[in-house]
Amino acid sequence: MRKILFTLLCFPATVFVASAQDSISVLFIGNSYTYVNDLPGMLSNLAANLGKEITVDSKTNGGYTFQNHVDDAATYVKIHSKPWDVVVIQGQSQEPSFPDAQVNASTLPAAVRLSDSIWVNHACSNVMYYMTWGRQDGDPQWSGINTFEKMNTRLYNAYMRMADSSDRAMVSPVGAVWGYVRTNQPGINLYNSDGSHPSTEGTYLAACTFYASLFRQSPVGATYTGGLSAVTAGILQQAAATVILDSLDHFHLHRVDEPTQAGFSVVQNGASVTLTNESSRAESFTWSFGDGQSGTSENPEHTFDSDGVYTIQLIASSDCNSDTVSIPVAVGGTLGLKDLDFSAVEVRTTDELIVVSSHDSGYLVEVFGADGRRLTEEQELGEKPLFFQRNQAVQLFRFRAPNGTVKVVRCF
Repeated sequence: MRKILFTLLCFPATVFVASAQDSISVLFIGNSYTYVNDLPGMLSNLAANLGKEITVDSKTNGGYTFQNHVDDAATYVKIHSKPWDVVVIQGQSQEPSFPDAQVNASTLPAAVRLSDSIWVNHACSNVMYYMTWGRQDGDPQWSGINTFEKMNTRLYNAYMRMADSSDRAMVSPVGAVWGYVRTNQPGINLYNSDGSHPSTEGTYLAACTFYASLFRQSPVGATYTGGLSAVTAGILQQAAATVILDSLDHFHLHRVDEPTQAGFSVVQNGASVTLTNESSRAESFTWSFGDGQSGTSENPEHTFDSDGVYTIQLIASSDCNSDTVSIPVAVGGTLGLKDLDFSAVEVRTTDELIVVSSHDSGYLVEVFGADGRRLTEEQELGEKPLFFQRNQAVQLFRFRAPNGTVKVVRCF
């Protein structure tokens, strides 16, 4: 059988491993759950004790909802006062726990609008939702929240849903850590006399939670105790570390310091390519097609005038940073493609899979990893390498492709 070679080299974008900064600026937008016992100041002192620096400011009004902040010009003055690294936003203590229809109609839209305002001010800011806690004995106004456990669960779900509504927001899960302490250390009273606002212990627990959330590091070992005994402070430090550090992705805390990342996929049909932009946190795009031509559209199409191997490069940029990724593609008779009429050959990659599909049939496929080993088809999990013929009208090949490999596809 005449050998016809089709090769696509996919060099994945460099995986960015975020490392917490030692100095960050944080703005708290909230209400009395933030200003009672001066949570921002306690967090700043805790961080300093652990060798970090947090510049803090706050806009807090008693009983304020998300909508109250949306409607308050003074809130925007604070947001626009500097390019904040992190802006913490918090709703009124009950509003996220109310029935879903009410939350969907008022709480969630206002929270999203406030988040969007923060990013408009500074595209590199991180939005962090302050997950608050259920009242000591719940809220008696309706049965869905009339115990601590019920109210705390609804608050948990609501704040997670707010963060999930955006691909960039995070959660500092104070309510989750609060529940952990109530279950495992019932002798520690986290409430002041009203059964709602935090005691000093409660605020210190919140400070430990925010420290672990912002820096993704344990607060255990801090000698700053906020006026508590060393034993109590140590218990609260450990609680924050236990709940958060094994669940960073769950609470989206991997997004802290996440930069702009470039990425795209290629669909090739003869000498033409369609490029699908898969970049994150990018505001502008600069393409170089490797043949002297360039472009700035988000998802361009391009046709090459002659055969050859061309390196397509994307530079994705924002006010935060820029990132570059390249994919070489082969066009035309250089590799013999003209000898076989591929009506449509598509190669798509994800973090785990590479997929090759075509409307042509009767050819063989091999896929190699960066170490030179043949990859096996996704359905073939044994040691048998993939090298066999397909004769369907539409061929589809799926392979496991671990992160960081160079993928080479050969069609014969």
